[in-house]
Amino acid sequence: MTVTKLSGRDLYNAIGQPKTIVAPMVDQSELAWRILSRRYGAELCYTPMFHAKLFATDENYRRKMWSKWDGDTDKDRPLVVQFCANDPEYLLQAAQHIEHQCDAVDLNLGCPQGIARKGNYGAFLMDDWDLVYKLIRKLHENLKCPVTAKIRVYDDWEKSLAYAKMVLSAGAQFITIHGRTREMKGQATGLANWKILRYLRDNLPSDQVFFANGNILYPSDLARCTDEVACDAVMSAEGNLYNPGVFWTQTDDRDKQFARVDHMLREYFEIVKTCPGEASRTAMKAHFFKLLHAFLCVHTELRPVIGKTSVHADFDVWESIVQKVEGLVAEIYAKPDIAEVDVITESELQPWGGRYKNVPYWRCQPYFRVVNGEKQNARTLKVAASEEVSVNTGGEKGQKEEKKRPAEEDASVQSKRTKEADVGAEPEPAST
Repeated sequence: MTVTKLSGRDLYNAIGQPKTIVAPMVDQSELAWRILSRRYGAELCYTPMFHAKLFATDENYRRKMWSKWDGDTDKDRPLVVQFCANDPEYLLQAAQHIEHQCDAVDLNLGCPQGIARKGNYGAFLMDDWDLVYKLIRKLHENLKCPVTAKIRVYDDWEKSLAYAKMVLSAGAQFITIHGRTREMKGQATGLANWKILRYLRDNLPSDQVFFANGNILYPSDLARCTDEVACDAVMSAEGNLYNPGVFWTQTDDRDKQFARVDHMLREYFEIVKTCPGEASRTAMKAHFFKLLHAFLCVHTELRPVIGKTSVHADFDVWESIVQKVEGLVAEIYAKPDIAEVDVITESELQPWGGRYKNVPYWRCQPYFRVVNGEKQNARTLKVAASEEVSVNTGGEKGQKEEKKRPAEEDASVQSKRTKEADVGAEPEPAST
């Protein structure tokens, strides 16, 4: 007998009809980051991807991943907890540990990395629909909170639709669809396809709660995505990681939408210092690199300083780094021409419907990956599930358009970031 719980639209209404969502990201959407993101307009947050078997059986792993503030009614809601899994029993056991501390549990069906292939989870379950159904159904029938799912698309639109329908029939109450295929990762990431998302939206039940994921660079992209896909809400991963202000649409305040890096870094650091548990602390170095990515291109002397600092170093050591950033930005604002250079300009309207923005390097901004040694605006990039370049992602049918590719919603990678960070490596951004 299925446990009675809120379903679909009732659940969405109960958590406030969120429009802006922080994506589940490996070791990156932890408590401190969620608190910061909510201050800048995120209305729903997902946890990082947790490994279901480890969460179910390893108390040390669970203690590292989950603290007394995670899922707290006042500090961390609404919240969806995401697991990767390939065993229904372990998935249920893991989810039961936190079913009273979240609004829903999400199954990761989107991670395309080699670690997911080896472990047989994430996007590689797209090859085993029976197992996907059993995983979702197990939660739906036994868990006291609702279950949701996050998927990727196939190149075949009809197969993508059949897959989404199966996921929903198993018991998923929300569905998040990332408009990229499983093969689109790393240097082959390419562009998410909003056209296939709209096709799926139009061919699923009209009352189905549907979240879109992919190609969010600026706050203005949120409304554009909502309009073109007709989705209930928009999810962002890397757009949020590099600029938490990507969710700010309440005003045109540039200090919210493209905050000064010294202000954002200070605010985030102060949050980390208050958070219990290990997850927020161990994620801190990676967040420093991402918030400062444009700043470090100019002030390169800071990169090795951050890289050589252990995530376990005393907060006083990290405080000195924050102060160095604050001092450098203060020097910028002491210059007589600051009013002339501290401006954000826009390009002309692009074929994909938006405008690129030129943001001063001392403000938070999107990240554009270099692929094969070339800037992304100097190459043609594949659009998911299409041989064409769609209108929303750069050009008319059949036209090849040079297009900046956002680092948005790249795929998940194995949880080795803390080790990499302690030897000075800047971890690659990741979402699930």
